[in-house]
Amino acid sequence: MKKAIVLANGDIPAKSQIIYLSKIGYSFLICADGGANSASKLNVVPDLIIGDLDSITDENKKIFADKCKIIQIKRQNDTDVEKSLKYLIRNNYEEVILLGATGDRLDHSICNLGIVLKFFNQIRISIVHKKSFLRPYKGEIKLKSVEGETISIYAFNRKTKITSKGLKYPLKKSTLPFGEKESTSNVALGKEVSLSVKGGIAFVVREFNLMKKYDLL
Repeated sequence: MKKAIVLANGDIPAKSQIIYLSKIGYSFLICADGGANSASKLNVVPDLIIGDLDSITDENKKIFADKCKIIQIKRQNDTDVEKSLKYLIRNNYEEVILLGATGDRLDHSICNLGIVLKFFNQIRISIVHKKSFLRPYKGEIKLKSVEGETISIYAFNRKTKITSKGLKYPLKKSTLPFGEKESTSNVALGKEVSLSVKGGIAFVVREFNLMKKYDLL
């Protein structure tokens, strides 16, 4: 399975996250335009920089010019992250983890969360932000877990019904319409959590460092 990392132009992630993800198979690194500035600060060389290139600094363009491929796409009807994802889809990547997806602009953060839903049927997108790991799910899912792990679940409409096993606060064909109800800070009771997500997509948010420690990714 081909896996990649997309580094967006938000908060700069820890370099250790990039190193860890590359070790477990996310070996291709794309910088979405200004994400290249973050890569430069982290002393990380991407495989590809892509976007309209209005955010990457001239200095970093020169630094990376002979170190990686740079593709400029000027169209404005999609974001630089979307340009990155479309490149990966064209090249048969199946999974991507998005870093730097959130930052000091709430609109960009909301947009990137929406992109996870928008591209759900084309490529599996997860987001890592500081201590949190977000992944979308539908259907029947079994998650390896650790007793006491915090697991939060969010959905978006009344059509999506969620049933759980292995959580302290069980869900039984529950709906979690956004802005009305959610399952924040639920707790794993053991080594496995089962979820049935029917009629839509649910976001599951977990503790990234715990998942890393126990090899749960």
